[in-house]
Amino acid sequence: MANFFIHRPIFAWVVAILISLFGYISLTNMPISQYPEVAPPSVTVSAIYPGASPQEQSDQVTSVIESQLSGVKNMIYYSSTTSTNGMASTTVTFEPGTDPALAQIDVQNVVSNITSQLPAAVIQQGLTFSRKNSNFLMIGSLYSPNNEFTPLELADYIENNIKNSLTSLKGVGQFQVFGANKSLRVWVNPNKLSSFNLTITDVVNAITSQNISISAGVLGSPPVPEEQTFTAVITANGQLQSVEDFKNVVLTARPDGSSVKLKDVANIEIGNSSYAFSAALNGKANVSFAISLAPGANAIETNGLVLEELKQLSSFFPEGIKYSIPYDSTPYVKSTLNKVFNTLIEAIVLVFIVMFLFLQNWRYTLIPAIVVPIALLGTITVLLALGYSINILSMFAMVLAIGILVDDAIVVVENVERIMATEKLPPKAATIKAMPQISGAIIGITLVLIVVFFPLIFMSGSAGIIYEQFAVTMAISIAFSGFLAITLSPALCATLLKPVTKDPHSKRGFFGWFNRSFEWVTGRYSKGVASLIRKSFFMMILYLGLVFGTFFTFSRLPTSFLPQEDQGYVVTNIVLPTGVSAKRTQDVIDQVGAYYMKNPLVENFIGIRGFSFNGTGLNAGLAFTTLKPFNQRLRPDQSAPAIAGAATGALMYGIPDAIVFSIVPPSIPSLGTAQGVEFQLQDRGNFGSSELYKTANELVKHLNESGIVVNPRISGIGPGPQLDLKINREKAATLGVPIASIANVIRVAMGSSMAGKFPLEGRLRNVWVQAEGDYRDSLDDILKLKVKNINGQLVDISNLVTTSWSNGPSQVKRFNGYEAINISATPAPGYANGDAMKAVEDTVSQKLPKGYGVEWSGLSYQEVQAGNQAPIMLGLAVLVIFLVLAALYESWTIPLAAILIVPMGIFGTVMITRFLGLANDIYFQVGLITVMGLSVKNAILIVEFAKDAVAEGKDLWEAAVDAAHLRFRPIVMTSLAFIMGVIPLTMATGEGAASQKAIGFSVLGGMLAATPFSVTFVPVFFVVVLKLFKPKAKISDSSKLRIEEEEKLTHLKQDIYETERELSGIEGE
Repeated sequence: MANFFIHRPIFAWVVAILISLFGYISLTNMPISQYPEVAPPSVTVSAIYPGASPQEQSDQVTSVIESQLSGVKNMIYYSSTTSTNGMASTTVTFEPGTDPALAQIDVQNVVSNITSQLPAAVIQQGLTFSRKNSNFLMIGSLYSPNNEFTPLELADYIENNIKNSLTSLKGVGQFQVFGANKSLRVWVNPNKLSSFNLTITDVVNAITSQNISISAGVLGSPPVPEEQTFTAVITANGQLQSVEDFKNVVLTARPDGSSVKLKDVANIEIGNSSYAFSAALNGKANVSFAISLAPGANAIETNGLVLEELKQLSSFFPEGIKYSIPYDSTPYVKSTLNKVFNTLIEAIVLVFIVMFLFLQNWRYTLIPAIVVPIALLGTITVLLALGYSINILSMFAMVLAIGILVDDAIVVVENVERIMATEKLPPKAATIKAMPQISGAIIGITLVLIVVFFPLIFMSGSAGIIYEQFAVTMAISIAFSGFLAITLSPALCATLLKPVTKDPHSKRGFFGWFNRSFEWVTGRYSKGVASLIRKSFFMMILYLGLVFGTFFTFSRLPTSFLPQEDQGYVVTNIVLPTGVSAKRTQDVIDQVGAYYMKNPLVENFIGIRGFSFNGTGLNAGLAFTTLKPFNQRLRPDQSAPAIAGAATGALMYGIPDAIVFSIVPPSIPSLGTAQGVEFQLQDRGNFGSSELYKTANELVKHLNESGIVVNPRISGIGPGPQLDLKINREKAATLGVPIASIANVIRVAMGSSMAGKFPLEGRLRNVWVQAEGDYRDSLDDILKLKVKNINGQLVDISNLVTTSWSNGPSQVKRFNGYEAINISATPAPGYANGDAMKAVEDTVSQKLPKGYGVEWSGLSYQEVQAGNQAPIMLGLAVLVIFLVLAALYESWTIPLAAILIVPMGIFGTVMITRFLGLANDIYFQVGLITVMGLSVKNAILIVEFAKDAVAEGKDLWEAAVDAAHLRFRPIVMTSLAFIMGVIPLTMATGEGAASQKAIGFSVLGGMLAATPFSVTFVPVFFVVVLKLFKPKAKISDSSKLRIEEEEKLTHLKQDIYETERELSGIEGE
């Protein structure tokens, strides 16, 4: 193939131009995102059971739904949560890569089978199905600068005029308003009701019976008599239209013509549909709304659409309403991608500087400079065709690929240049002669570097998606590099290079010094290799010692999933004891806000009451603190993790009776809510909610004492005061009171009941009936309630029930069918996630009663999956390299000489990771795979030439030394080019720096070790392996004699070099 393109250079240029053209077109159409869709998709089933306790919701709603989930395809786990506000949800989490739309359909289908088994109140409200994303894309805020609009009016405006416009945009998933829209509230006075011989259920019945929509039909619609001359729509005022209409609802009519109306026993007003939420921005009241991405959506694209739509909508805002975006996750994403792109450019520049240093000719350097961009553009074309995006992972792969892409071109150029210099052939003839010598090595290197990434493609879970994105990008770019090396590179060599008429390397100035120095190093290296081959037994003992040390250290590396990133904001979770008032919770949120706003590094603080990671409730709060840009936070103590840690220490102990902890979000959005470890403590022995919560607190105490984790915390709302009512069924039957009547009166008065809808401002609003606040704040208020018996007489509730106080669950969580409590923790300084996870497992098994178990969830689940796959992945990588080399060389023995170098690359990666205190995470493993391939690549360059020399009749020793001497310069040049290409990764700062350093240092350490070990050990391996498996391949005495002569020649060259240096010093004086 190479000869074809050497004789047809225009054809080669046409192929390259077409690759570049399609690549540029693909680049302009390529979607851009921070990461591919790594997080496992999940579907949430939500239900409303007004007035039901968390335990009742768990028993009658979520457990019924869970009973149908076992057969759902691709499900990995499910969880349920119920709370005191009547909200119940079940979330089903699927394998990463599952189609979210199909997953939702599967869940809807199985849940539809049991809908009829749910309580009537739940069926009336209906079930909702949504595709869940646990992280917010952005948080917006609507406010009135002069307080012209109340929070209720602002929230209602969002619901009516903003929500639908934004949720219809591409990529927008969930839209949550931290406020309430308008509804009609009927606040009933139970004492007045009793005076009229009425109960609160009479109010509900009266409203529902008198507030109906009447479809009266059409007057004169056919068939009618022929003389009918017109038609008219019939309307009837069945549905109540205003507050005044509701005030005049008749509750009872008397024989004398008088009546009792709703306004006689209740206050009726337009109020909030819910009083659970409130929000403030920098201490000022506002109404916030949060937008989550739809599964698979592009964050940057969706963010742009939302901002543009808000800008257009704001032109229609009433005077006195403004909006702001206090939290936006995409600037970090854009900045991170820009940083990685800059790293890519820096890598290219550094690589070409190294090439020019060695080649010292702009024509020689120009050939790799032409080939590399073409290979990258070709890669982008294929990535687009396969449905991938430009993201951090593909950019990382391209940065690492730069050093590999120039390798093949350098091998071609260097070999052509050597033949032109030594044999004085013209460029075309030299290229024709050079290509058969190196085509096998290029093909072998290309295949090895491609197949080494193949095992990554078949890994499962979130880690598998990360591996796949990286592996596919690397494999495609390497394939293009190999293709161009045997098509375009030889054509460029034959046409661009000039015949060599003198020594191509300058003998003066810096290049002269460099060339003489490198020749001296090469001579010393050749002598050293010859000596090391004589000491092959000692070298193999040393090798085995290094291998043992490598894997010993490897096994003790701390493990993690991904490095922690500073994303420019901190999330604070706030939980108070169950039963506290909304005002107390708001006071704590204000204290947290005051703490953060004192910090000059804080830009915005958004506090939300009623919502937290633990659940919803009056005792829950959540805050988002956005920080100043990275260039204003340069010190380590100014990073987001440092600020979050300091805040947790100050607020956790500074605010009595409140659990306040600040965290940084996970590196990959939607993959959990925080860094660290997350697990579920399951009650497998059915001990009950109280015992489970007590045991969870014991576990937290033990973990705190371990010293391996810090800030272990229960992510849930603990038990709270519970008023237990026990109905005396015999007495109720004696007095003629139905049990259902007792339940309904208590439920409506204390919990509220929806009594239909009514039109307001063009939308139907809910009508809620509930006792006034003054009549539902004590036990006596319940006992004073009245219920009617079958004769229509009022009976005091106090005559029918007995009461007692206890502690009961304020929230019930279930995980995979067991009642569970979610617990999170952060590894202590010096420890990684793997250490923390082991500490959790050991503590549960050794210090907790039997009957409790642990299951990992969120990021920790993915970390366990990735850790279990890592040994398989590394083993497969070594196996496929060996098999490819065996097929290439048609030998089972020669590949051993190349593959034995793999542990030396691992040695460098492991040692630098250990020295820098980094972890064995996904980026480490990706770097390790890359180093394995590059180590073998260097070995192939030596083994290929040595094998050919043996085939030509040379003995092992001579072949090994000649091959090492001949390939020393290209190995050093390509390895140094690769090393310089990853240097920018290791020096990264600001956005995405932790990830860049993790992958950069792992590869850098591996190559710093693999390069010197390759040029010293591979010749030894070649001789040892062939002597061991091919005894006929002996080392002749003449070969030994020739080696000794070459050593003498090396000494002579060294003496000449020293003399020249002394003479040049004298001339300078």
